Order: sequence, then structure tokens, then C-alpha cells
Amino acid sequence: MTTTVPRRESGLLLLFVGLMLSMLLAALNQMILSTALPTIVGELNGVDQMLWVITAYILAATIVMPIYGKLGDLIGRKSLLLFAIAIFMAGSIVGGLAPNMEWLIAGRAVQGLGGGGLMILSQAIIADVVPARERGKYMGAMGGVFAFASVAGPLLGGWFTEGPGWRWMFWINMPLGVLAIVVVLFFLHLPARERVHPHVDIAGMVLLAIATTSLVLVGTWGGTEYPWLSAPILGLFALAVVTGLMFVAVERRAKEPILPMSLFRERNFVLTTSGGLLIGVTMFGAIGYLPTYLQMVTGASATNAGLLMIPMMGALILTSTGSGILVSKTGRYKWMPIVGSLGVAVALLLLSTISPTTPVWMICVYIAIMGAGLGLSMQILVLIVQNTFPNRVVGTATASNNYFRQIGATLGSAVVGSLFTARVGELLLERLPAGGAALEGGANSLTPELVSALPASLQSPIIQSYNDALTPLFLYMAPLGVIAAVLLAFVHEKALSTVIERDTKVERDAGLPPEPVEQLSR
Repeated sequence: MTTTVPRRESGLLLLFVGLMLSMLLAALNQMILSTALPTIVGELNGVDQMLWVITAYILAATIVMPIYGKLGDLIGRKSLLLFAIAIFMAGSIVGGLAPNMEWLIAGRAVQGLGGGGLMILSQAIIADVVPARERGKYMGAMGGVFAFASVAGPLLGGWFTEGPGWRWMFWINMPLGVLAIVVVLFFLHLPARERVHPHVDIAGMVLLAIATTSLVLVGTWGGTEYPWLSAPILGLFALAVVTGLMFVAVERRAKEPILPMSLFRERNFVLTTSGGLLIGVTMFGAIGYLPTYLQMVTGASATNAGLLMIPMMGALILTSTGSGILVSKTGRYKWMPIVGSLGVAVALLLLSTISPTTPVWMICVYIAIMGAGLGLSMQILVLIVQNTFPNRVVGTATASNNYFRQIGATLGSAVVGSLFTARVGELLLERLPAGGAALEGGANSLTPELVSALPASLQSPIIQSYNDALTPLFLYMAPLGVIAAVLLAFVHEKALSTVIERDTKVERDAGLPPEPVEQLSR
């Protein structure tokens, strides 16, 4: 039997506004510290710990994504979304009060524990109420939120840094969080779920957290804190492999696995997840450190460095929303992430050629090309995954896909940050007189303001060192975009569903196929 739910345009709009606000909280805080990072680590005397300010957030968000996805499928998403917002706000308080780098990193990790839920639950809730054929335009708008945050974050970060202080980047989350809670409480009305006693996969959660953390620590510490072939790095790698294998074994037997192995039997899931992982490496590996480059090399202020990211935002919003509308109208989507991945590869190649003498407008063009490529890729890959599975597992499938993309983002941020930080330190020691002993506080306390006030004899080698440490990394990442495009060329373009498949416990127990239920429309 097919049930039709009356169209409620206003209800869907209010729901979507609430989800956009929740996603904005998470997306904004992936980027808001980027322009302020040089100043923050200089004030807290922690340049050598700079990468952890970004990595801690992404790592924590990555670990909890599959957990939120599975629990959302089991117990519903509204209460989990409220919980995620509260955790995110708690982390913001810790970060805002942080007296040193250790507390700042801890606050970012707690933020990530909430932020991972905000991203996954928002995407899954849209799948609860909008059929796949109509979902493209909503997913495209969500991609626009990430684009807006990618520029609004650095802009706000720069404004706070030069104005009331960088700690306000954490305090601003308080009113936004309260507003998100109010909207979710009063306007988020999801279809009723059967009350069941969930079987929580505790063993899977623990093993996944250990394996993920170990893998990221290998990328973070390898070649910097410890040599690549040292006992700690090899031990962490072995721990990641062993716990990863144990995780697979546990998931094959678990009654409600947080990352079901059955997902990997779907070709589209494997291909889009692999492509998303590679795109995640390039996205966060490049964008996470571009504002720092713009400040230290071009001499842009924190605010101007944020403004220089606007071309990327504009291009990403244009291609993300445009592709979403086009998908809803035509039902065709396969070509979009392929072209997008190639666009990212081209942008990275171009960025690898920049130098301190490159015109700023040219750098902006290269950044815009990357934004256009990302806009064609990110949300369409999620849409393909959601269209592959029935609604009862859409949260788990969405979270699993995002988990691997975030693994790529975490590794990209960690490895690029690790290599960048190590190379900057080496070059500064080589090029500065007496290894930078003349600098007050040493090389670890460099800020854009301090560099701009230095004499040319000290300023020039610092600028060149930052440039020579980062630009080769863009070249190393460019082939990843090409590989992603090749993988995505093998995606099977299935027709987008015009209804939402739901099933009941009785039907599942009887082995009957799920019935399509038409939900809120356009």
C-alpha cells in the first residue's frame, strides 16, 4: 500500500533552514581558524603544534560520523541532532577559555565530536523527507553552505583576530547553537519510527576509533616527530592494520554494525567512496593552509586573506547549486563528479606554480577553479550513495561515505600539515641568520604582523621558505584528482528515485520488499 503525505511547502522550508543552520555550525568551524591560525599559534607559542588545531577537529568528527549515522537509523535523528549541537557548544566553551595550545586542541576535539553529527544527520534528514530525484537541489544548497563557510569562516576569523580577539571565534557559536536548537525543537518533524531496543555496536565503535586515530597519527607524526621507519610509527601503523582487521571481523558478526560490510557489495558505493576519499585529501590538504600562505607570503592581513578566498566560494556555490538544479530537472549526474575531479587536479597543478611574485588575482583564479571542481563533486557523490540504498539504511550509508571522505580530509590535513610544518622549520633554520636566533621568541612565534615588521634581510627568507614548503605539496596531490575521475567513470548511472522507500519491522521479518512511500515534495 502506498501512502501519500500532503505537501507542506512551508514545513519543508523551515525544516531545511534548521538543517542548513546546523550544517553551518559544523562547516564554519572547519575553516574559521584558518586565517587566525598564525596569530593564535604565535600568541600561544605553538607553531610546531599548528596542524593539530585543524586535525583534532576533523579527526574527532571523522570517528563519530558512522556512530551518528547508525544510531540515527536505529533510534531517530532529532534527539541525536540536539545532542550533537550541545556537544559542539561545549567544545566551543573549552576553546574560548583555552589558556594554552593543549586546551585549545582539546576544545577543537570536543567540537569535532559534535560537528561530525551535525554534518551527517543534516544530510540524512533530507533523505528522510525528500525523494532522490528532488533531492539534488537541496543537496546542492547544502554544498553551498560549505562554500559559504569556506569563505565566511576565514573572513570572520580575520575580523575577530584584528578586532575583538580570536577567542570570539568560539563564543560566536553560542547564539548560533541556541538558535539551531530552537529551530530543531519547534520545526523539525520527522516521520514516526517504530520503538525498538537498539543493539549498539560498542566493540565496533571502539575498534574504529583506535584504527582511525592510529592511522592519522602515522600521517601526523611520520617524518616530523619520529622517522618514518621508527618504532613508534611502525607500531602505530601495525595497530591501525590489526584493529582495522578486527573491526571488519566484528562488523561481519554484529547484529547492527555501524559500518555494514554489505555496503561494499554495491559498486557505486565503493567507487563514490573511493573518489570522495581522494577528493577529501586534496580539498583539506590544499584549502586548510592557503589562508596561512596568503598571509605569510603575499602579506595579506587576516581579513584580506579571507576575502581572497571569495572566488572559491563563488565558484563552489555556482557549481554546487547549479548541478543540483540540473540533476533535479534531467536526472543525469554521472558526468558531474568526473569533471569536478579533473577540475581539482588542474587547480592543484596551477597552484603548484605560484611564487611570491605571482599576482594575487592569478592565485584567486586558481582557487576559483578548485572551488568549481569541488562544487561539482561533493554533494553529487552523497546523492549517488543515497540513491543506491533504501531509506532504512540511508543514515548508515551516508555516514559511511562521509567517513571515508573525512579520512581523506584528515590524512590530507595531517600529512600536508606535517610536511609543511617540518619543511618550513628546516628552511627557516637553513636560511635565517643563526637559525632565527635574532627573532624574539624564535621561529615558532612567527606571526604575519611580526614578519611584516622585519627588515628585508629577515623577511625575504621567511616568505620564500613558506612558499617553497607548500607549493610542491600541491603538485604531489594533483594526481589524486585524476585517479578519482578515473574511478568515477565506472559509476553506474541509476535512475533517481521519485519516492522514498520505507519498510516496517513486520515486512522485514517476513522478508517482504519495502513499500515506496511518497513524502514531502518540492
